[in-house]
Amino acid sequence: MFQEKASANCLNIVTTSTEDGAFQKKGHSARVLSPEEAERLAKDQVLVSEFKQLKLEKEAQKNWDLFYKRNSTNFFKDRHWTTREFQELKACREFADQKLTILEAGCGVGNCLFPLLEEDMNIFAYACDFSPRAVDYVKKNALYSTERCKVFQCDLTKDDLLDNIPADSVDVVTLIFVLSAIHPDKMHLVLRNIYKVLKPGKCVLFRDYGLYDHAMLRFKSGSKLGENFYVRQDGTRSYFFTEEFLSQLFKAEGYEQVVNEYVQRETVNRKEDLHVPRVFLQSKFQKPFSET
Repeated sequence: MFQEKASANCLNIVTTSTEDGAFQKKGHSARVLSPEEAERLAKDQVLVSEFKQLKLEKEAQKNWDLFYKRNSTNFFKDRHWTTREFQELKACREFADQKLTILEAGCGVGNCLFPLLEEDMNIFAYACDFSPRAVDYVKKNALYSTERCKVFQCDLTKDDLLDNIPADSVDVVTLIFVLSAIHPDKMHLVLRNIYKVLKPGKCVLFRDYGLYDHAMLRFKSGSKLGENFYVRQDGTRSYFFTEEFLSQLFKAEGYEQVVNEYVQRETVNRKEDLHVPRVFLQSKFQKPFSET
């Protein structure tokens, strides 16, 4: 199994394990490719045909629904790191035990939602997902309670969140490994939708795949849809963000940038002696207190 090493809290500080040399660092510099990696990416310029790309877009929901049918609730690990990495979930309270309303946009089967509800009894959560099957799994979870969360199916690019959530009512929105699955041309629609339900002065907490993550380098020829955008064998898609692209995306929809940085993490498989470079983008963007 892959084991993730403890995080570093200081910008551009590298934490190294004396046991196996694994590390994590946060900062504004993208990962530097090896000459072999750079050559491989440079050669991979052939894009998937326009016909197939249109088909993938049309069948995006079906492909994610089939993904959850195959994997049930077993594919993703529960994300107990969320409150540790995103202190905003605690820091945004004006007083201890203040009730928080959160929205988990793209909740999957609840791997982030349920650990949060277990760790913090003063959270009420809205949660939505593109996949009807994923939403069903959430509702069947033993921890699911309508007193503490409302879960609904939603295509964030076109279904109005105001149909399920009051305007300006959410304290924190989590957008964790969700935006990368959406076509880059439609990402702004997600941010625009979220903006309507977020309280002024409150934040979107973002974490997703960063440029040159190991997953990006593993794609075989014939998987490329566009710049930093790829399709997996099961038809689901993945975009790999640069700090600049994400910043422009949020700012164009009226958000203010609070934090936006790469997290470079080495994941270690001791059994096979593999050191895998992971790159994520971890960010926080705020809805302004007043419209300009």
